[in-house]
Amino acid sequence: MVLLGNKSINMKNIFYIFVFLVTGLGTAQTALYHEGGMQLHDGAQVGFHTNFINDAPFDQNLGLVGFYGLNFLNIQGDVSPVFYDFEIFSNNGVTLNTSMSVENNLNFVSGDIITQKTLPDVYVTFLENATYTGESNISKIDGYAVALNRATFDFPIGEENKLRPLILNSDNTNIISKSAYFYENPNTPVSFNATFDTSDTDRQLDAISTEEFWKLEGTEATTVILTWDVDSDIIALTDVLENLLVVGFSKENQEWEILGNAAVSGDATTTGSITSASFIPDDYEVLTFGSLLVPQDRLTIPNFFLSPNGDGINDALVIEEMEDSSDNELKIYNREGSLVFQQKNYTNEFVGIANTNNFVFQRESGLPAGVYFYVLNLYDLEYEFQGFLYLAQE
Repeated sequence: MVLLGNKSINMKNIFYIFVFLVTGLGTAQTALYHEGGMQLHDGAQVGFHTNFINDAPFDQNLGLVGFYGLNFLNIQGDVSPVFYDFEIFSNNGVTLNTSMSVENNLNFVSGDIITQKTLPDVYVTFLENATYTGESNISKIDGYAVALNRATFDFPIGEENKLRPLILNSDNTNIISKSAYFYENPNTPVSFNATFDTSDTDRQLDAISTEEFWKLEGTEATTVILTWDVDSDIIALTDVLENLLVVGFSKENQEWEILGNAAVSGDATTTGSITSASFIPDDYEVLTFGSLLVPQDRLTIPNFFLSPNGDGINDALVIEEMEDSSDNELKIYNREGSLVFQQKNYTNEFVGIANTNNFVFQRESGLPAGVYFYVLNLYDLEYEFQGFLYLAQE
């Protein structure tokens, strides 16, 4: 049993524990092995320069535990430790082979807390009232972080020498929310068995980031803030920030979908942040950046020749571009500018016969031969086409 309390130590001093040599770690490095009885009283400060093997809960838990030095350190064992206050000042980081929890505060100074991203069941948990300080590019969680009973939380996550937090704002309290950052190509992620094909997209999406993505779990309607840096290569997606989007890979539809752009700031070539619209995190596998297919006011497609004489050639107006739109409208005007044909969700109905009230008298005989002007709106794709057609009556 190790008993440490504020009656037996000076608050400015830290106890460093080097003993309890154990084997089976793959090296001759020492480790502190805890199998029961450790008490950390109010004001206790314990510093580790060695690995920690935890096979029992702490009897009391009110002190500070810190991991320090230049060694590669790890925390393992059959019981996930719950630390009241935790500090990391270990340049090579602390690797978790079992999950750990923080009850009061986690202080980042130097070095990452690392979890294997192929093992999402190993993570750092911030209990309901836990906070953190000091997060930076050189000290953060490189792996999975969990927050309990939170409606809002800033996940201090990232990878290598980049802090890439995900800021969560939910309408209601999430019993559990969980997130990690991946500096990986979603088409070939090394941390997942699945792939997230960036060519499978909503029709209004132009491009999806192939540089990085985030994983987020949560059950409540949520908005998120994502950040980018120079390695995100946002400029490859768009140089107009208003066209930048948060996107998610839908579990149901197995494609990237738009999650919105409620606010955006920064510079496409350097750093910035973007806020999504509201969505349910558990509906999506991963999140990243995408860009909107830029709408254009008017585009021109080839003019048409129509000869509705029943020979099977050019009898109806067929516009192939409409096959990609489920919400469209076609309007046809004569040379005087009068509307002679109007059809929503057009499927090749125009065969030279008017259908508007002004031209009902011509429905039997058909419209006169000549040049007509058409306007085609693909509302769901935010496109408008215009052009001419020549109508022959034979």
